[in-house]
Amino acid sequence: MATTRDEVKTGLGLIKGLGLMDSTTLVVGSMIGSGIFIVSADIARQVNSPGLLLMTWVATAALTLIAALSYGELAAAMPQAGGQYVYLREAFGPLSGFLYGWTLFLVIQTGTIAAVAVAFAKFAGVFVPWISAQNHLIGSGKAGLTTQQLVGIVIVGLLTAVNMRGIRTGAVVQNVFTFAKTAALLGLVAIGFLLGRNPEALARNFGHNWGHFWDGAGWTMHVVRLVGVAMVGSLFSADAWNNVTFTAGEVRNPRRNLPISLALGVAIVMALYISANCVYLNVLPLEAIQHAPEDRVATAAMKQILGPAGVGIMAAAIMVSCFGCVNGLILAGARVYYAMSLDGLFFRKAGTLGARHHAPVFALAIQGAWAMLLTLSGTYSDLLDYVIFAVLVFYILTIAGIFVLRRTRPQMERPYKAFGYPILPAIYIVAAGTIEILLLAYKPSYTWPGLIIVLLGVPVYFIWKPKSHLRKV
Repeated sequence: MATTRDEVKTGLGLIKGLGLMDSTTLVVGSMIGSGIFIVSADIARQVNSPGLLLMTWVATAALTLIAALSYGELAAAMPQAGGQYVYLREAFGPLSGFLYGWTLFLVIQTGTIAAVAVAFAKFAGVFVPWISAQNHLIGSGKAGLTTQQLVGIVIVGLLTAVNMRGIRTGAVVQNVFTFAKTAALLGLVAIGFLLGRNPEALARNFGHNWGHFWDGAGWTMHVVRLVGVAMVGSLFSADAWNNVTFTAGEVRNPRRNLPISLALGVAIVMALYISANCVYLNVLPLEAIQHAPEDRVATAAMKQILGPAGVGIMAAAIMVSCFGCVNGLILAGARVYYAMSLDGLFFRKAGTLGARHHAPVFALAIQGAWAMLLTLSGTYSDLLDYVIFAVLVFYILTIAGIFVLRRTRPQMERPYKAFGYPILPAIYIVAAGTIEILLLAYKPSYTWPGLIIVLLGVPVYFIWKPKSHLRKV
């Protein structure tokens, strides 16, 4: 039998183990982490308006859905392991693909894994007080190892080992925890609407002045700036929807299932996110959202509805959510480094598969090790902040790649074409570009460090380049 593009020298290929449901739960499970339960507090402080809080989430939903519908064309046309890395490589050349993979490995994927694993440990501390950022096993202050970090490391190690057992094992874990976290979020929404009606909150948030929805000035540049800058938190809470494209080499009937899972998964999550924020506004006055203890808005809402028992219920729900999110990120991320290795742009061993389970074991191991180090560093949240700008750059470039490939490769088979092309993809590019400009102007500390991290990959690329042997799609 001829060796396929996704097979390595041993003749062991990736297993087509993901169906439509698996792909959709990977989208949903990778998106829903801890952000939706927390970031609305910071957004509310920035916009200082119930209406603009909702508008921020609605704008995020619209942009994310447009992006997912656009990515569907690339995913169906190039259903290869590595996903977005492959799209950038094919549209703009190997350097752009490498810089994306470099940033993904260095900070985006591994930093998110570390942050969400520690978030799991943080909420586990509600039930086991021994798990705490103040309980040091080694050292003190920022130097050393806390019990919270230890639990985060154990979670990363455990789920890395699980995914080394193959795509089906990882998918089963993903399915179970995605259904559980989706049920938990639906429960929050249902309880919030059925039992949480708070006349004080409704009067404050939905009163006669609609919380100064437009700040009395309509769509002014002031409102655009407020929403655009505040979307940093909501966009990251809605991020990782593209992770399913990394696993394209293991999806059955990918030309059909990838576009459907992207659209369906993103639509489900964004509907839940907007509903959750409506619940917050139904239960808590804006000031209570802005000043929720440690920004735990969902916990504050459940405490308001159910009393002290609500704190434990919400903590358990967030732990389930974080566990499933870490699993999805670990499962998907390793496939990018596997694809880069096959092109000669990453460690050669990362392009090998385990003989028994056909999983990229080394790629999983090196990703897990680096994520553990970021967990220990205590700076993962700063690292994530730094790459916000860079992440949006890669999204813009990838969607621009649709226009490039339509022109340079008109004969490429496209089983699905971007919905609303060229208008909707162009709207995304303009809107995301506007957010980038706003971040440059109003949050420079979020931009230049991220660009530096990306640019540090340029000399690294030229070290790898002599070893490269790019594959054709």
